Amino acid sequence: MNPFKIQEMLGQAKEMQEQMQQKLSQSIVEASSGGGAVTVKMNGKKEVLKVTIDPAAVAGLSGSSTDLEMLEDLIAAAFNEAGRRAEDLLKSSMQGMLGGLNLPPGLF
Repeated sequence: MNPFKIQEMLGQAKEMQEQMQQKLSQSIVEASSGGGAVTVKMNGKKEVLKVTIDPAAVAGLSGSSTDLEMLEDLIAAAFNEAGRRAEDLLKSSMQGMLGGLNLPPGLF
């Protein structure tokens, strides 16, 4: 294989990676749990941008450990779902960008 062709391919790969990183940082996913009691927004790089907790969810806490555990579970569920959505976004972006390279199946 021509060494100049490899250099060119590496340059294209780096450029594609930079484009993908920029796209992911600008893409936003959102997930909620508890019927909207907790909402998490994060970008495609899995950086949390905002967490919103419905004041009614907090006002309804009686101070018992059970209520607190339920709110904690709702927060964890919203974070996990937002993370899954960000991961799906990453996978679809990778497939779209790498699709034109004719790479062997199973490589990505």
